Formats: sequence, structure tokens, C-alpha cells
Amino acid sequence: MEIRRLSDADDRLAVSGIYEASWKYAYRDILPRDYLERIPAGRWVTCLDDAGWTHLVLLEGERYVGTACCCASRFSEFEGWGEIVSLYLLPSHMGRGYGRPLLKEAVSVLASQGYRDVFLWVLEENRRARTFYERADFLYSGMCRQDTVGGMAVRELAYCRHIP
Repeated sequence: MEIRRLSDADDRLAVSGIYEASWKYAYRDILPRDYLERIPAGRWVTCLDDAGWTHLVLLEGERYVGTACCCASRFSEFEGWGEIVSLYLLPSHMGRGYGRPLLKEAVSVLASQGYRDVFLWVLEENRRARTFYERADFLYSGMCRQDTVGGMAVRELAYCRHIP
């Protein structure tokens, strides 16, 4: 297993494919099925070059199996915090110990940028992800926000962690 920053030489279509497969699997009982089925190949390619965002890739040999993204908080209520924007694995690699080192690396990147507090948003109904973050010392802050994904109202919870 190798975790590193996304480089210019990386296959952005393969990295986007991780998002696509993960969304279709992890959110299958949460978001509208027709919305998930219509996610096009390459949907996240353009997001992989956002200025100020650090994208990580997790490889198993030559195969891209995970990705994470972090940056300075995009939300005023978390000004001065680091944010983990995303963390996704291919469904075949979920529950196999790949997520924890990927999350650890994202937190390490934010710590190296001077952040001592980090947060992330997670769908309230995504119990698997919430349990994963809780096991990694993230705590539900009590804050939530409403969003709309695929025409459906969803509630996201803010999970926070202090970096010693």
C-alpha cells in the first residue's frame, strides 16, 4: 500500500472512478437510486485540480483504490480549522484496513499546514462512515447543516478532532 499526494502524472479518470464507485455503493440506501446510476464516468476529474486543496491517492501496487482530499475550512463557522473534504475507497477495499492510514495521512497533511483542529461533514444516515470516524477519534460536534443531493434533502453532521 502506498499513500501519496496526487501528481500531474496520475490517472485522474481512475481517481474519479473511486469517487463514483464509492458513492454508488456507500450511498445506495441513502440517496436516490436514479441519481446515483446517472453519475457519469469522470464526474470528479475537474475537482482534482482545485487550488488550495491537497488530494491524496492510495495505491495497491499500480491500482488506485482510495483517495482523500483536505484543505483549509470552506465554512465560516470553522474558520482557522483544517477540513477533510472527502475520503473514499473502492467498495472492494472497504472494511479491509485501508481507510485508517488514508485518514491518518490527511490529518497529517493538515497538521503540517499548521492546523490543530480538523473537521469533516458526514451524512447523518451514513452510519458506517460515522462509526469509522468515531473510531479515529472524531467526535460529533452537535453542528449540522442541510444540503440537497440528487434532489433529495440530506442532513450532514460535523465531526471534529483536535490534533495534539
